[in-house]
Amino acid sequence: MSSLRFPFSASALRSLQLEAEQQERWELRRRLRGHRASVLAPVTPKPQPCPPMLCTDPIFHSALFSGDFSALQGYVRAAGSANAIIPTRSHELRWNSEQTGIWSLTYEEEFTCPLFVTASRGYADCLQLLLREGANVDFAPGGETALHGACENAHTECAKILLRYGANPNAGSQDGAHPLHCCKTPQSFQCAKLLLQYGAHVNCPTEDEEDTPLHVASRLGLWEHVDLFLRYGASVNKRDMKGETPLCAACSAPQSCEALESHFLVCQRLIQAGSDIHARDQDQQNPLHLACKSANPRVVELLLAQGAQVNAMSYSGNTAMQNILQVTAYRLANQPELIVRALLNHGAIRVWPGALIKVLRYCCASPRTVEVLLNTYSHVRVTDEWSEAVPRDVQQKHPDFFQSVFSLREAPRSLQHLCRCCLRSHLEGKLPQLLPHLPLPPKLLGFLQLDFEGVLY
Repeated sequence: MSSLRFPFSASALRSLQLEAEQQERWELRRRLRGHRASVLAPVTPKPQPCPPMLCTDPIFHSALFSGDFSALQGYVRAAGSANAIIPTRSHELRWNSEQTGIWSLTYEEEFTCPLFVTASRGYADCLQLLLREGANVDFAPGGETALHGACENAHTECAKILLRYGANPNAGSQDGAHPLHCCKTPQSFQCAKLLLQYGAHVNCPTEDEEDTPLHVASRLGLWEHVDLFLRYGASVNKRDMKGETPLCAACSAPQSCEALESHFLVCQRLIQAGSDIHARDQDQQNPLHLACKSANPRVVELLLAQGAQVNAMSYSGNTAMQNILQVTAYRLANQPELIVRALLNHGAIRVWPGALIKVLRYCCASPRTVEVLLNTYSHVRVTDEWSEAVPRDVQQKHPDFFQSVFSLREAPRSLQHLCRCCLRSHLEGKLPQLLPHLPLPPKLLGFLQLDFEGVLY
């Protein structure tokens, strides 16, 4: 017997034949029932939407990405490609092998759709054309809807058109971000306002970081957005994955000189809305710790005026003073000396005298920071090491100041300075509250609060 055959008994062959006959009778009955139903109640079948097709036509791509309305109109009506899938090239590289054993770095391929391209580029007329031709308003082959693209690029008119055609204002992207999270520029304010008017959830979190729109706006220093979200009921003390409140997010964000004012306004508005100035993140850092790391003097002064704990320690044991001294050399343009002075005037624990040379070594590029620190001691033990700790080019840039520092090893401090130290020691921790009530001239009040003079006496 051949190995490709299988022996069946007579009873087994008979069972298979009876089963085939039974199946044929069932199939015949099903067809008859369908025929009778169609005669009694004829039903017109609903046309099924065509599945999106991958479109690689360069003419269509050119019309779409350039916003050529006429060319796009003719192509869409002829080819019916309103819901086409368009391959694009990502900015990220990956290893790819087209032939066995040959690998090369190529740009990763992504996908988008005509609606996303027109909305993200602000082609409002092309966007309306695609929607009239039946484009799916929430189609997101690339992980983001057209509404995400319009909001991310602050195209208010496109966002308005999409919302009028029924776009979901709470659609999540592949990263779990909603359109409201994409409003990341001052120009996107009107988009954010539209989304909220159409029912966007103001407290919706992202999936990965659990950031609310208020976290995003606070971190970016978008004062108008923050005010808008708070008026729509945003939770001012909601925490993200790192345990940060929106106030912590605003304080911790890296801030250039141009962004200091906007972040101050954000923090001021959040505190007015009831934000907890003592809230701590997973590393036990409060807003004051974070504001010192980002070196924003006005925010630090605002937090201290509101009663922030100046000597509270983080999980790593750092106080606010240690945080600002660690970043002084990298934040010279932000005037870190103002933060050091504010902390000392509010009762910050002074640097251990034996560590002053280390502070001098790392903060010498900011002479005012060194000045304000040294002016809190009645006596400083200066050695030859001090002059070696400061690079020659820095000494040459600020000769008068460093000469006055090094001369302290030969002469005591002035009587005026010693009186200041005595009075500050007597009013330790209460200077901001008591000094304004003392009948002293403004210049003397400034001296007591460590105004900068450029030299040490």
